[in-house]
Amino acid sequence: MSMMKEFKEFAVKGNVMDLAVGVIIGGAFGKIVESVVADLIMPIVALILGGRLDFSNMFIILGSVPPGTAQTLDALKKAGVPVLAYGSFLTIAVNFVILAFIIFMMIKQVNRLRSPPAEAPAEPVTPEDVLLLREIRDSLKK
Repeated sequence: MSMMKEFKEFAVKGNVMDLAVGVIIGGAFGKIVESVVADLIMPIVALILGGRLDFSNMFIILGSVPPGTAQTLDALKKAGVPVLAYGSFLTIAVNFVILAFIIFMMIKQVNRLRSPPAEAPAEPVTPEDVLLLREIRDSLKK
């Protein structure tokens, strides 16, 4: 079988197509979550912490700064100064936690809708010898 034919069979399978759709939707959904974090959650966090809070400009300078370089993350990176940009990491971590929670809730709801409602457990069948012993007991009571 030629490699192109094998690739065609692989690419047309349902699972691969589902995965492709999932990746595309996931990318778009990631942008939505990024906006929720940057535009909705971070301003509330800043309000709670008592000021403007911008995680993206939180960093530690690890090298010497050339004279005249602004003390912003972009300017320091353009100047080639090594910086530990922990603020960017915090923003991405918050994005991940929110995205993971939303996906968890979605999967939980899908599983709830997909699974049939639980039936009440049936009463256990009483063994025949117990039934016979009950009959004997009842007959002796009379």
